[in-house]
Amino acid sequence: MDPYLVILAGGMSSRMKQPQSATPGLDDELLREAQEKPKSMISVGAGGRPLMDYLLYNAREAAYEEIVMVVGTRDVHIRKFYGKPVAAKKTWGMNITYALQKIPPGRTKPLGTADALLQALRGHPEWKGKQFTVCNSDNLYSRAALRLLLETPHSCAMIDYDREALQFEQSRIEQFAVIQKNSRGFLTDIIEKPTKEELAAATCQDGRVGISMNIFRFPYDIILPLLKNFPLHPVRHEKELPQVVKMMAERNPELIKTMPLAEYVPDLTSPGDIVKVREYLLREFPEVMTVPHY
Repeated sequence: MDPYLVILAGGMSSRMKQPQSATPGLDDELLREAQEKPKSMISVGAGGRPLMDYLLYNAREAAYEEIVMVVGTRDVHIRKFYGKPVAAKKTWGMNITYALQKIPPGRTKPLGTADALLQALRGHPEWKGKQFTVCNSDNLYSRAALRLLLETPHSCAMIDYDREALQFEQSRIEQFAVIQKNSRGFLTDIIEKPTKEELAAATCQDGRVGISMNIFRFPYDIILPLLKNFPLHPVRHEKELPQVVKMMAERNPELIKTMPLAEYVPDLTSPGDIVKVREYLLREFPEVMTVPHY
């Protein structure tokens, strides 16, 4: 097992920062944080701990040892918050480093998640011949999900979440990308905002619909050249990691193994998510998480 994890934390959090009406249970301080901080650094946990702390804790519990956080060049929160514990090597026994995702001239935001991953890999040529996991920073992936990818015998894999277990409202679920796979459980397509016909085609015989929450396992040697040469999306003008995965599946339907899992995935997309995520963290996490690690 190669215990490497890349956390993509360089996004602009545009939906979180859109003007919002009053949200029940959300105080002024948390609302201010939602407007100013990256989503992963909002103080949703006990004692004001950010969501990122819980993701790192789950990664440690899943046996990851090397963490690369991809942050934007304008980041003033993540590196400052973790600077002292990283310097003092008090990060649950893990080695945490950073990769910077720059904003190219003429643009107002980074080039997307595929470009973010490219910056991480360029900074770690020693990963050649090895595998790693990559995930978003604004979802709290469980120890079980992270461990499944770490232990998989397949060179490429992704978590295949049961749509009915996600516990989101229907309108929210309809925004998630649907997974289509062959009879052997290998990915054939990722479909964003599927039509009724596409949804029917992606539904398993038992009625299960698989959802991608952007957590994958890749070999360094396979994904790096694809990231280097992947084109901008024709509409959004970004290089998006799910589109790279989609291309990989289209070229080789027996490459990416889908790994079924049915559980809730705490997600911070808009201010309305903060209260629900905070309640989940206070209810579900062990007492050790209330003790600072720095």
